[in-house]
Amino acid sequence: MYETMDELMASVQKRLYRLRDLADDMGGVVSKETAEDGSITATVDGNGALVDLEFSQAVSRMSPEVFERTLVQTAHAAARRAFTERAELITAFNEEMAE
Repeated sequence: MYETMDELMASVQKRLYRLRDLADDMGGVVSKETAEDGSITATVDGNGALVDLEFSQAVSRMSPEVFERTLVQTAHAAARRAFTERAELITAFNEEMAE
């Protein structure tokens, strides 16, 4: 497969750099989702952890049940988007490494 040690080392180094790029890309995943009515905006990181919440004046007119449902749905949508982005990064990496 590799004719010289230099070729092997170059291949390993290239893969290492690509792995570092993947880690950086995954660390940069942030997803922001806003409820349909604009009342709540949730921001999550690539692990799905909530990193920011924004509320509009519309939340003052919500019942506790509607507020809770809207908050959970909005945060869930943001996390789903972040996980999808991470999955796409990993799939691209795996395909590249399989070549």
